[in-house]
Amino acid sequence: MGSPLTRLERLLRSARRALLAVVGFQLALAAALSLVDAYRRRGKRSRPFPVTDPRSVEVGESRVTTYTYGADVFDAMVEAIQSATRQILFETYIWKSDRTGERIKEALVAAADRGVEVYCIYDSFANLVSDPRFKRFPGNVHVLPYPVYPAGLRFLDLRRYGRDHRKILVVDSETAFVGGYNVGDEYASEWRDTHLRIVGPAVWDLQRAFADFWNLHRRRRFRSSERPLLLETAGSWETWLRVHRNVPRLWMFPIRGMYLEAINRASERIWLTTAYFLPDQDFVDALKDAAARGVDVRIIVPLKSNHVVADWASRGYYAQLLASGVRIFRFVGAMVHAKTCTIDGTWTTVGTANIDRLSLSGNYEINVEVVDGSLAEAMEEIFATDCSNSLELTLGEWQARDMHRKFTEAVLGPLRPLL
Repeated sequence: MGSPLTRLERLLRSARRALLAVVGFQLALAAALSLVDAYRRRGKRSRPFPVTDPRSVEVGESRVTTYTYGADVFDAMVEAIQSATRQILFETYIWKSDRTGERIKEALVAAADRGVEVYCIYDSFANLVSDPRFKRFPGNVHVLPYPVYPAGLRFLDLRRYGRDHRKILVVDSETAFVGGYNVGDEYASEWRDTHLRIVGPAVWDLQRAFADFWNLHRRRRFRSSERPLLLETAGSWETWLRVHRNVPRLWMFPIRGMYLEAINRASERIWLTTAYFLPDQDFVDALKDAAARGVDVRIIVPLKSNHVVADWASRGYYAQLLASGVRIFRFVGAMVHAKTCTIDGTWTTVGTANIDRLSLSGNYEINVEVVDGSLAEAMEEIFATDCSNSLELTLGEWQARDMHRKFTEAVLGPLRPLL
């Protein structure tokens, strides 16, 4: 008969093995789902979906235009780049080496060739599969490839692991673009996303956001492409429009707080669109509380996103949301990648942050918050158009799903904090 210590050691060893087996099974299931999903998607293209034409509204001293179709926003971005006379600041998460990516790059290089100061930032991890030749720029274009591994020797510093998920274009301190669109052919016509063009004083905060990121992350070597970016003008406060930035290096994540404050103040309706819905429980509770006090809470998510594991993991929240009166709509035929919300016909946010842990407490993100009825009206029109291409999920339908779906959701549920 073994000693108590020996029995304890055996128990601990058995517990470790059981934990490793559970984690291993979760990871194996996630990998299998991803492989099967990738196989099924081979050669498949998105179906056409309804879009809302670009619409411009006056917000204070600025003019804001909404875009819901990639080809439209890319045309507008190229036009703005071609009209630049002083400075271009361009930042993106994914920049594909395809026709659309080349079009944007050629416009930026041409601007630099005519004397415009051009700065570019892209996330190297998100572009690992891009053609290496595409990532080569002439010396008159200042480029900051945000590194695949940004922590350096400080591998225990969690503040240094956030990805650069932002999408910004600022031209001549006068025109700016921000929103969910990455750069690539499939985003031009096959993904439903939302972007804003802003003309006026509100552009300053986006320009400053770019400069702050550049100066925080540029490598300190004597290379012109990595010189500090100094702004020459002073900013003024824009009463109706604010820019919120998540900055992991500073442990600063205001976008989640912005959402929670707006949701908690809602009295009539909350219409939210997100590509990946993996909130924390406090966020879920805020939506449930809003529905309980009579607010019309609606959420649009993809029926099938480009990350099947995130789809399965997110469904663990559906039961409590549907039971509380929250309505869930699933966008069909194409990937909806927008990150937007409008509340009470007054408040709007558009940006790069998804409702998940990576966006709300992990990555570099940027969202514009606007308090203006005319923009909210335009965003509600967009939401209604998206709802017309969505299937509403009912509580009865959700409760009647088969056992293998419930099993998969339960197994992948613990992975939510990692997504």
